[in-house]
Amino acid sequence: MTDADTGGWQIPGAGRLGGVLFDELAAASDAVGATTKRNEKVAVLADVLRRLRPDEVVPAASFLVGTTPLGRIGVGWATLVEVRASPAVEPTLQIAEVDDALRRLAAMAGEGVGTARRSALIDVLGRATDREQRLVRGILGGELRQGALAGVLTTAIAAAAGVPVASVRRAAMMAGDLGAAARAALTGGAPALDAVTLVPSRPVQPMLASPGSSVAEAMSAAGTAQVDW
Repeated sequence: MTDADTGGWQIPGAGRLGGVLFDELAAASDAVGATTKRNEKVAVLADVLRRLRPDEVVPAASFLVGTTPLGRIGVGWATLVEVRASPAVEPTLQIAEVDDALRRLAAMAGEGVGTARRSALIDVLGRATDREQRLVRGILGGELRQGALAGVLTTAIAAAAGVPVASVRRAAMMAGDLGAAARAALTGGAPALDAVTLVPSRPVQPMLASPGSSVAEAMSAAGTAQVDW
C-alpha cells in the first residue's frame, strides 16, 4: 500500500492473506483519530474494509464506529475500571474472536454475572495488544472518539466497494443496520445493495425527509402509502 492510497497513513499488515487481525482495526482506528481530514479518514477505513473476509464485515463495521453488532451489551466503565490486564506483545486476536467474546459477555446473566464478566474481559484484554485494548475499552465504554462516525464509514464503504454512497445509505436505511449494508456492498456490489428492501417487522433507520409545499403535494409524491401514528 502506498502513501497515496491512504492519504499518507501506513496500516500494518496490509496485504496479508486470511482476513484482518483485530489489531489492524485498532491501527486504522488510531490513524483515523490522528487526522482531522475527512478524506484521509475515508481512505484509511476503505483500505481496511477492502481486506475483510465476508464474515468479518458486520462486526468490523460496528467496531470501527465504536459499538458492537448487538449495541450495548451491559458492560460499561463501572466494570472496565475494575479490569486490568497486561497487553500482549504480538497481535493474535481475530475479529471473529473478539465478536464471539463480546456476544458471550452479552449473554451472561444470573448470580455472579459481574465476576464472570470481569473474568471474561481479563481473558480478552490479556490477549490484546495495547492499541487493541484501547479499542475494546472504547467500544464497551462508548468513548471511541476518533472521528469515524457512521457518515464517514458510509463513505468509506462506498469507496471500498466502488459503489455510489447513496446506494449504501439506502441499503443501511432499509436494513436498519450499516453493517448489513457494508456486507452487501463489499460482497455483492451495487446489485446486492439494490436487493436490500423492506422486510415486515424489521425496523428501518430514520430517514431525512424533504418538505413539501402542501399536504396535497406530499401525498401526490408518496402515492399509495400507510401512515402509522
